[in-house]
Amino acid sequence: MLLLPTDRRWRAALLAGVALAALVVLYSFVSLWQVWSTGRSDQARPVDAIVVLGAAQYDGRPSPQLAARLDQVVELWPQDLAPLVIVTGGNQPGDRFTEAEASANYLVDRGVPESAILLEDAGSTTYESLEDVAEILEARGLDSVLIVTDPYHALRSRLIAQEVGMVAYVSPTDTSVVTGVSSAKRQLGEAAGVAVGRIIGFERLSGLTD
Repeated sequence: MLLLPTDRRWRAALLAGVALAALVVLYSFVSLWQVWSTGRSDQARPVDAIVVLGAAQYDGRPSPQLAARLDQVVELWPQDLAPLVIVTGGNQPGDRFTEAEASANYLVDRGVPESAILLEDAGSTTYESLEDVAEILEARGLDSVLIVTDPYHALRSRLIAQEVGMVAYVSPTDTSVVTGVSSAKRQLGEAAGVAVGRIIGFERLSGLTD
């Protein structure tokens, strides 16, 4: 059958669209697999600082999610992987404590020396907190970190840390309270965020979503 020029253009456009859709699907699945696999890896090694990302706190008491992250730090600390622990996170209007303060108190009560703990207590997003951490470390001539967070959050956190200039590894908590369907939903959301952030940058992504 003879194809007219318009038919050829339409077919070429259709094939291009199908190919693009296939690439998007493949890219999304790769991002999801990387979120899942990074959350299952423990890259603990000597670094300049252990950084624990903040989560909700209730009048100075860490939420179960934050406590699980902090418990991971308590396990890591005796291994002498870093001389510093940086706790992160600001507060909501009306809160008496920041996430960083609640975290610091929790760690001190469990044997981490107060003198080894630095507070980043202004950030309200992962990007803001890690950007502030980078500045804290840069002022001390340091740049390598071991990030502690939930498994679903590990990859995006590491990529953000790298974007703001740090050498970053992750040690996700293995006692996260985010499990089952909730974990699956968050992994899907993180995969989408990672996929987009790698294209437009995580700073811009944070500005669009937070």
